[in-house]
Amino acid sequence: MEQPFKPKPLLNKSELRQIKRSRTRVEGKKVLTDDVRKLKSLKVTPDLSPTEAVHYYKEPIWIEYYIPKESRFAYETKFLFILLIDPVPTEEECDIALKQAIETKEIMDVWQYIRSNQEHMDFIKGSYHSTISMHETISGIFKAFKETKNTEELKTACYLTEALLKYEPTLASLRFFRDYVIFNLNYFIRELNKAKIEFSLEDATVSLLIKRRNEVWEEEGRAEDEDFDLLAALFFEQAFPNRGASELSTDDLRLVE
Repeated sequence: MEQPFKPKPLLNKSELRQIKRSRTRVEGKKVLTDDVRKLKSLKVTPDLSPTEAVHYYKEPIWIEYYIPKESRFAYETKFLFILLIDPVPTEEECDIALKQAIETKEIMDVWQYIRSNQEHMDFIKGSYHSTISMHETISGIFKAFKETKNTEELKTACYLTEALLKYEPTLASLRFFRDYVIFNLNYFIRELNKAKIEFSLEDATVSLLIKRRNEVWEEEGRAEDEDFDLLAALFFEQAFPNRGASELSTDDLRLVE
């Protein structure tokens, strides 16, 4: 009986060799091509209602594979839909602000938090001395959005929030608003989805969203989704083609003709 496809966090030596033997390239990006039947059977998009789709980030996956019987290459774009996993606040002090944001259905506005908590201003500004202007811009965009309902402007706020991931965690966030960046990012993704506005996140961010989704699937023992697993594996191969390369020797890195 055929075993279900189970991607691994890192490719081992034998897997890297297999990819070299079976790969083609799409716009310079390597693509797994060792199971054409599985690739052809993948749905372009999963069966989600418009309401359900709002809660997913959609990542395009470019697939090119050779069909020997037809002596031709097939080229398709299919989509990896990643369920957004929100942080779950606790009763700790660091989650109080996040709980309030959830209750009011707004973002965790760091800039407004600073202005409303003067006693902590110096401490928080010290943590965000290099990114304080980004927080101010996000706050301004969100305030304007609440007044105008112009969702297009949230694309900028989404990208700025994504950039803040590189600076977290800080001492301030660990103390006052843990996981606020993920919460805000998910908020902006959902609003952009509702308005059907096209946007694209960085590979590292998509990788984080996949990791959070997979952690929930493992913790809750949810049923495996073979299509998701295969598309996720394709994403990682395209986005991070040199994963595990440090384990290979010079001879290993030579392409197999």
